[in-house]
Amino acid sequence: RAPARTDMRGRVAAGPAATSPKVGRAEAWGVLVFSTGDASISAAMQNGGITKIHHVDHETQNILGIWAKYTTIVYGE
Repeated sequence: RAPARTDMRGRVAAGPAATSPKVGRAEAWGVLVFSTGDASISAAMQNGGITKIHHVDHETQNILGIWAKYTTIVYGE
């Protein structure tokens, strides 16, 4: 039996930035066959004003396969 709700978080990648004072987030949502948003690394970088990546995290939430939210979080300079 599949779980009713799934929440996953984890590091995706690391980059050349020495520190990570800035944070940028980008989200995409989906409900059944409809989806919207842009959870790309480049969108998160733009939202946070980041030009050098320190690391990237990803979060996924899913409820019964009906509703899902994908979030990309970029840390950098």
